[in-house]
Amino acid sequence: MSAVPLPLRFQIGARTLASIQRQLVRVPLSLDDALQGRLPQLPPLDRAAHGYQITSLPEDRRDAMALAGGGMIAFVRQRYTRHYVDLSLTHDTWLEAMSSNTRTGLRRKARKVAAVSAGHLDVRRFRTPDEMTAFHDVARRISLRTYQERLLGGGLPDDPEFLRDMYLKAAAGDVRGWLLYIAGEPAAYLYCPIEAGIARYEYVGHDPAFSDLSPGGVLQMEAMRDLFGTGLKCFDFTEGDGQHKRQFATAGVPCIDMLLLRASLANRLTTMALSGFDQAAAMGKRATKRLGLEKLAKKVRRS
Repeated sequence: MSAVPLPLRFQIGARTLASIQRQLVRVPLSLDDALQGRLPQLPPLDRAAHGYQITSLPEDRRDAMALAGGGMIAFVRQRYTRHYVDLSLTHDTWLEAMSSNTRTGLRRKARKVAAVSAGHLDVRRFRTPDEMTAFHDVARRISLRTYQERLLGGGLPDDPEFLRDMYLKAAAGDVRGWLLYIAGEPAAYLYCPIEAGIARYEYVGHDPAFSDLSPGGVLQMEAMRDLFGTGLKCFDFTEGDGQHKRQFATAGVPCIDMLLLRASLANRLTTMALSGFDQAAAMGKRATKRLGLEKLAKKVRRS
């Protein structure tokens, strides 16, 4: 496994203020790895590599992973719960597990979307190779307008490698796509590959022109309706936390993203700078919450 250039970002929300480039070998853990508490095997580093980026490591395995690094600098980049939905439940059981406020809020959002869409939700499902071609064409156009694409570089890809993988998965029945149309216009997309019975929340986005109608939440509700009773095991919300994930999940694993870096002076200075910035950002977040300015801060981060 080769090292690739990965930016270590000084980031507040979706906005990157600066970054330090490092050649890192990315070592992601699957949901099953996290649930089982497995330590990943670290591949050998080539001479140009600065270290490893390990994602979704169970938090209680931090010390064991640091020890496995054999004297490398161990630095926790972020903490979060890796949320997932147990798809062995029924759709009704899943809904009943939500708080009444959450259920009411989601149903209200669905009614608002339906009200401007001739009285019904226009959700379109895709899974075959031909269907995924149509899905990708529309979803990519939505993606170009999303903050994920503009600020994070995390929009739906359109490179030949991604498209080839998408078609192979579609031929094997291992991918799902959904589009939400509002008043006849494409408003939101969700792309989920499937591996070993686990559907993965991989690419998602919505046209900001429809933000006031919460299209992402409405589309997620309909996608979950489709996935229950299909024989799949879980819906994996992958790395990172967020209100959207917490609302829909049935369980989660406390995880961390960890850097293991060669013990050089440059790497020590890098981790010191990142640590200082993260502490300052956390203090700012607490102050924003205390002053009741969360909505304003969110708009500024995404502008």
